[in-house]
Amino acid sequence: MPQVPFDELPPDAKLWIFPAARPLNEDERRRVLAEADAFINQWMAHGVPLTAGRDLRHDRFVLIGVNERAAGVSGCSVDKLVRSMDQLGRELGVELVDNAPVQYRDGDTIKRVSRDQFAELVAKGAVNLDTVVFDNTVTNVGDVDRWEVPAKAAWHARAFF
Repeated sequence: MPQVPFDELPPDAKLWIFPAARPLNEDERRRVLAEADAFINQWMAHGVPLTAGRDLRHDRFVLIGVNERAAGVSGCSVDKLVRSMDQLGRELGVELVDNAPVQYRDGDTIKRVSRDQFAELVAKGAVNLDTVVFDNTVTNVGDVDRWEVPAKAAWHARAFF
């Protein structure tokens, strides 16, 4: 039973967020989920199958979580996950493995800018501490509720001081 529904993972499950550079179209979403499923179903650490789940949010954020209670993730198994997502992104022509850009909401639109561009938006007053950002640095499934938050509640607040 390597794959479980994402929402059945325990709060302490390890989490990786892969933010697509743009919204994925329907075919790309299907492909991303199918590839994530195929990866999870064969994912192992030191020969032990890992229990993991995946989710796709806002047509652009791939969330992969793994329950380490039964078997811990090894550095090599994490490297395989990242390489797999990077390869998939190259095949689709969309960056999936770059957490340097800032993703934030501008109304109903999710925008992606460099950290320098975000700082410029702060200086211009185009974004503020209440602007909703995506904190892709959260590391546990239980922290997903603080993934999409006002900038003042995430590392992004540093841009304002």
